Amino acid sequence: MASTPLQHTTVLLDEAVDALLGGAGAAPAGTWVDGTFGRGGHSRRILLRLGPQGNLVAFDKDPEAIAEATRITDARFSIRHEGFRHLADLPPASAAGVLLDLGVSSPQIDSPERGFSFRFDGPLDMRMDTTRGESVADWLATAEVGQIAEVIRDYGEERFAGAIAKAIVARREERGPLATTAELADLVAGAVKTREPGQNPATRTFQALRIFINAELEELQQALEASLSVLQPGGRLVVISFHSLEDRIVKQFITKHSKEVYDRRAPFAAPQAMKLVALERIKPSAAEVEANPRARSAIMRVAERTAVA
Repeated sequence: MASTPLQHTTVLLDEAVDALLGGAGAAPAGTWVDGTFGRGGHSRRILLRLGPQGNLVAFDKDPEAIAEATRITDARFSIRHEGFRHLADLPPASAAGVLLDLGVSSPQIDSPERGFSFRFDGPLDMRMDTTRGESVADWLATAEVGQIAEVIRDYGEERFAGAIAKAIVARREERGPLATTAELADLVAGAVKTREPGQNPATRTFQALRIFINAELEELQQALEASLSVLQPGGRLVVISFHSLEDRIVKQFITKHSKEVYDRRAPFAAPQAMKLVALERIKPSAAEVEANPRARSAIMRVAERTAVA
């Protein structure tokens, strides 16, 4: 019997598309960007709203997302098999709006062979793009204790990072490298002595390794900076994040560029004009969280590119 395709419920679907297209009129024209196609929830809704002169450019690193994108036959749509840091490749002031929906999609989490979740036993991979790069298993097979501890502490905010790193290396020396998600989850459970109620001991470690192996925070910073170049005056930047490290970067970026900058070395010079106007901070409704528990940590921030370059 054929397996049922894994489903993904798009978080803040209406809110994100409304924020992205806000003020663009009834039949928006121009070029719009979905930096994280995923399984296409936002992209399909944007295409429904665009006018005949509008077009949508989407990005994704995941080959499965690219395969899903080929099912969209709308001539106004195109997909690039690249991470959203490649926003920088678009022409300056060419985009009417940019949407970034960060994190991992449900099909990625729920596919044991992708290795994102401790809930299923599978290969310890965690790459967003399975066609290139080093897997988590490959990296843990050679990384030193200090490197592993730093990654788990910085990207997972895990206070037992040192103990977990030592356990990983000790296991590697005694019985060979970790190869599966279950092996890692069991090892972490033995090293972590206390944990928040209702949270698996491996949660922070899996998050940290996924963020590190995919360079997620570095790519986010690159994409945010690129958005300043590619957005037209009045263009919207909409970012949905799912954990504090991402949201902190987005918040600080918007705050930084929503202020006039004065050069202390030239006190009488005109200030550098602000580049963004912060518009909204939105969280999922109680009804959405009840229907889709994975939405509970989502935060959406919206900003608009100013008219002054």
